[in-house]
Amino acid sequence: MTISYKWLSEYLPEIIDTQKLSAILTSIGLEVESLDQFESIKGSLEGVVVGHVLEISQHPNADKLKLANVNIGANEPLKIVCGANNIAAGQKVLVATIGTTIYPTNGTPMTMKAAKIRGEESHGMICAEDELGMGSSHEGIMVLPNDVAAGTKASDYYKPFSDWIFEIGLTPNRMDAMSHLGVAIDICAWLTHHENREAKPKSPFIASFKTDNNDLPLKISIENAELCKRYSGVSISGVVVQESPQWLREKLIAIGQKPINNIVDITNYVLHETGQPLHAFDADKIAGKTVIIRAAKDGETFVSLDDKERKLDSADILIANSDEGMCIAGVFGGAKSGISATTKNIFLESAWFNPINIRKTSLRQGLRTEAATRFEKGVDISNVVNVLKRAALLVKEVAGGTISSDIIDVYPNPENKTEVGLKYNYLKKLSGKNYDADTVKKILVALGFEVLKDSTDEISVAVPFSKPDITLPADIVEEILRIDGLDNIEIPASMTFTPSNDENILKENLKEKITGFLIGLGFSEIVTNSITNSRYFDEEELKTTVKMINSLSADLDVMRPSMVGSGLEIINYNINRKNKDLMLFEFGKTYHTTGIGAYTEVEHLTLYITGNSQKQSWKTKETTSDFYLAKGIATALVQLCGLKAPLYSVANDNHFASTIKGDIKKTETVTVGEVSTAQLKMFDIKQPVFVVDVNWNNLLNLASKQIITYKEVAKFPAVQRDLALVVGHSTTYEMAENVVKKLQLSTLHEMQLFDIFESEKLGTDKKSMAVSFTFIDEEKTLTDKEIDGMMNKLVQGFEKELLAEIRK
Repeated sequence: MTISYKWLSEYLPEIIDTQKLSAILTSIGLEVESLDQFESIKGSLEGVVVGHVLEISQHPNADKLKLANVNIGANEPLKIVCGANNIAAGQKVLVATIGTTIYPTNGTPMTMKAAKIRGEESHGMICAEDELGMGSSHEGIMVLPNDVAAGTKASDYYKPFSDWIFEIGLTPNRMDAMSHLGVAIDICAWLTHHENREAKPKSPFIASFKTDNNDLPLKISIENAELCKRYSGVSISGVVVQESPQWLREKLIAIGQKPINNIVDITNYVLHETGQPLHAFDADKIAGKTVIIRAAKDGETFVSLDDKERKLDSADILIANSDEGMCIAGVFGGAKSGISATTKNIFLESAWFNPINIRKTSLRQGLRTEAATRFEKGVDISNVVNVLKRAALLVKEVAGGTISSDIIDVYPNPENKTEVGLKYNYLKKLSGKNYDADTVKKILVALGFEVLKDSTDEISVAVPFSKPDITLPADIVEEILRIDGLDNIEIPASMTFTPSNDENILKENLKEKITGFLIGLGFSEIVTNSITNSRYFDEEELKTTVKMINSLSADLDVMRPSMVGSGLEIINYNINRKNKDLMLFEFGKTYHTTGIGAYTEVEHLTLYITGNSQKQSWKTKETTSDFYLAKGIATALVQLCGLKAPLYSVANDNHFASTIKGDIKKTETVTVGEVSTAQLKMFDIKQPVFVVDVNWNNLLNLASKQIITYKEVAKFPAVQRDLALVVGHSTTYEMAENVVKKLQLSTLHEMQLFDIFESEKLGTDKKSMAVSFTFIDEEKTLTDKEIDGMMNKLVQGFEKELLAEIRK
């Protein structure tokens, strides 16, 4: 939320400096995230003065340069070297004096210093438009009217606009503070409470509104009062659509709004002043002179202001005339009925639209407009007509014309204020502070609450329509705490707490252990959004995906069924910033459904590896991450939890080009895969990415059942023997492991693949796998005869099962 200091000050009873205002805003829950100076001309022309060119002469050492004597109102004229071809004696020009910093439109700031240019002294600079940041022209120096006195400050002549801009971190429930007037009300409540005096905001609303004539009457018809509870309008004839006056343009530009024309600018101005969105129609384009508020028809088309044809449905609210739609209510105007340079008569609208419908329409159409963000939170229904009158008078002031109809206010079922009772003992319980009844009353009245009942035990209030989020006693407590200040809550002399009881702590201990292990390997932890984009997944996967009913945006419409997309988004973000070597991990959840009410959450530990695992140095070579690195880390993770290495098998997964799944005790525990080219292309990633996805629920369940026992270190020496097996090219190491398992050699402690060799000398489609075997007998030293016997069994097993040849 952007707030202008000067604009805000117009509604305050006194001038408050920016630092005090920042402190007040933050203390009442409107946290000031930044305070920046806005200048319509950067530097506000400080140090720039009007000069009178007395005489011009040719530079003795440069054909394109001239020497100018310039009077700037000082005792002596300045000698300035100038290269502009339009400079002439007698001109009034703008001079940046020594020590002045100028801010060019394009380029870096420059501070003026005395200098020698081609051997001639120059004491300042005669400036062009772009050199002062006043425009883009560099065709020559700026020439002012002759009646401007030499020595006049440029800032006094041009009067550049400057302001301080607050960026406020507004929470979603604070609709009442989405305007300058709303913020002023909060500040005045703070002043009333903390400075013990009544401080009221200055109201922009004028009671002396009157109709000039009834030359342009229109009718209003609300077909569905649930979609639009109140709709007001007024006609203004004879307006002149043109550029807005400077004061209006400056205010809008300061808060980041682009001026369009005086009529549209007034609606934007009043929106940011009061929080009530308005819309202006070209009255001559309202067929039948009737404004109809109705639900759109399913499939009905509408051409919006951006000339896009939009398809509507019955949840959309449409402002229509007797022939066609004119505006998507509360969201976006129409191309046919909008204000143009030829508009002479207008119809101003001020209304209350159903927040739920506005939000759905805004998200579905991808139109997150200023109006929609306010309507979807619920505007002040009691202020609709006041704001309309305010806007109409501004139009008359700025664009001329006459108010040519009475205020038409259609309000079929007037709303009653929400009533909330607050017991003082509940206030004490929730806030931790004893509040005097008069203090509570004073704060609430200052915020616009109406006191209905006030007793020694309880206060009952009617909530202002500007605060639709307040429905419970706890909400009232929050309002009191905001204005009093969270820092003012009393700290008790003693505190009581119940010692924690450590139960079922394996999950957290294991998570901490694994996190430390991964960080030690060079991984970084990430936390990503569980809500993601449905386009990342195919139709089969989306059948069991949990879809968002009220999605935050078109790009966040499902609960993620897979962790892969979330990680690839982070990898893309980092690669785009030249951070290509990544090892990331995340503890997160995926979500699935088999129908309404049947939902499941699965916890995951997911690792993402891409780029180089080891950078090049004077001692080591660059090492690229690969599938086997990912598999090795996956195995190490499982073993870290006290479990045996998984039994891997080849699998299929739509997200991966190649995949293996690791089972432990016939329970699928870990998946290792290389992300497919199609997935990488979707995220614009041009380097391989490897993923380890651990089913955290299954891993935790297996680890909880695992009993870790101590085994004494063997007293007798281990013996190692090697075999080189020549096998078919398609034979895998896993097949060799299975052969060894069948033999059940009790003293075989470990087998490990340490080399693969391929050559035409071995034969067509052949390869050699070098495997080491380690034997240990815990009862005695193994003899050569025993070892040879076991090696013979291994050889026979390989020859029979794998058709292997033993390389000698």
